[in-house]
Amino acid sequence: MTNLDFFKTCLANEKDATLKMLMCLPSDRLDYQPHPKNRTAREVVSHLLAHMADMKTILKNSVCDETLDFEFIDSLDAANKMEILWIELSNLVNTININQWEEEQVGLLINLKPFLTLPRNSMMWFFFFDIIHHRGQLSAYVRPMGGKNPAVYGFSADTL
Repeated sequence: MTNLDFFKTCLANEKDATLKMLMCLPSDRLDYQPHPKNRTAREVVSHLLAHMADMKTILKNSVCDETLDFEFIDSLDAANKMEILWIELSNLVNTININQWEEEQVGLLINLKPFLTLPRNSMMWFFFFDIIHHRGQLSAYVRPMGGKNPAVYGFSADTL
């Protein structure tokens, strides 16, 4: 199995868990933040959606200016947008050949300023792992927001 094949498998495996996490967030509590230094739940969700848009850009281009905000209305809208982005990303990753995946460099900009340059595969894993990280962050937000944690990697205390 190549690194590209493994990425495709991981991408497919994480979709449902991510959608479940977005759908379980109480829409009327998206302003929740556990500490003034933390992002609000809305900001974390926006960040996740933006990462999906960025990963599409990374697959199509040699430069990506990081998307810093991705608009959505509520948790259901966020989950719907995530599902569409996930499908689009999955379709795009199937168009990449092994050379484009492993050899081509992609520059990441933040507000048009160079931040990092990596091979496309490293950049994709960088963003993908950050999505998983922030999904975990949201799992710590759900209960204080009044929601219930979904089963992500097996049962949760809220799904038994």
